[in-house]
Amino acid sequence: MLQNIISNIRPLDEVTMEAVEHRVNHLAKPQGSLGKLEEMVVQVAGITGQKFPMTDKKALIVMCCDHGICDEGVASGLQSVTYKQAKHIPRGFTGAGAIAKQMNAKIYSVDVGIMTDVDDEYIIDKKVMYGTNNMAKGPAMTRDQAIKGIEAGIEMAIQAVDEGANILATGEMGIGNTSPTTAILSVYTGCHPSEITGIGGNLPVEKLSHKARIIQQAIEINKPDKNDPLDVLSKVGGLDIAGMTGIMLGAAYKRVPVVIDGFISTISAILACELCPKVRSYLMPSHYSLEKGAKLATDYLGLSPYLDMDMRLGEGTGALLAFNIIEAACYMNREMITFEEATINVV
Repeated sequence: MLQNIISNIRPLDEVTMEAVEHRVNHLAKPQGSLGKLEEMVVQVAGITGQKFPMTDKKALIVMCCDHGICDEGVASGLQSVTYKQAKHIPRGFTGAGAIAKQMNAKIYSVDVGIMTDVDDEYIIDKKVMYGTNNMAKGPAMTRDQAIKGIEAGIEMAIQAVDEGANILATGEMGIGNTSPTTAILSVYTGCHPSEITGIGGNLPVEKLSHKARIIQQAIEINKPDKNDPLDVLSKVGGLDIAGMTGIMLGAAYKRVPVVIDGFISTISAILACELCPKVRSYLMPSHYSLEKGAKLATDYLGLSPYLDMDMRLGEGTGALLAFNIIEAACYMNREMITFEEATINVV
């Protein structure tokens, strides 16, 4: 499935992009005066192939899993929180859940690797394994499990679009997931974990050096090959990261824009682009995460997020905030009139 999806991802529609850019440049306003809104709608037009695209049917897909690296004391929260929050998110009780209500966005909460059995009508079962293995002692998962995690995300993206969504956002829930995220970033950028390890879910500052050492240990033991994204993901990654990687691939396959959330989503974006470089054109970066290492990850992709809100919660909260901005860009293109239509002569 994975290779078939990748082989069927196409470049953006350049003809439609040129037509929309021409229209936007002739709307009744100084050219370029609406800044990134103008860039956004041209990108969405290229993604969808539509001259008047809309992103009014929003969906957030939250991939939930546990991480074996928590055995090393690198997280402040209990792993049981993953399951609890996986239940609370689609009910609207968490940060992402509350913001999604305001956005009128549909939420898909997905069990891709929660460490316990899950029996909840609000959670979609795509479990690959009961939490990843402790990557400080060996690979987090097998290559096949990593692929299954990606394919779970692809399936969810396709399902969401088939159920009406015309824009997707990536979210995650998994206690301990900043450790594999930082490990992957270290592998791709060459930065030592001590330079980019952050507090995640409020880990005490005095424990950061221990967390960084454990992450470096995982890299040294597993020796992930940066030229093989599946090797990196399977050895020092997580199933939430795999799932979001799949969401991005699936969105590109279905030709809908996909909004990146924060640090962990951005690492998934790196993996998605390593697997298929054409995916990058389908990505819309929402915000600068306050998590240490996040800016480096964004810079690695060469993307410029829209918002700077000092946020680092995850779950998809930042991506949700970007939904309305992108929709505003689409309304600008659809509702504004050109100088010619306004009978305004431009000198």
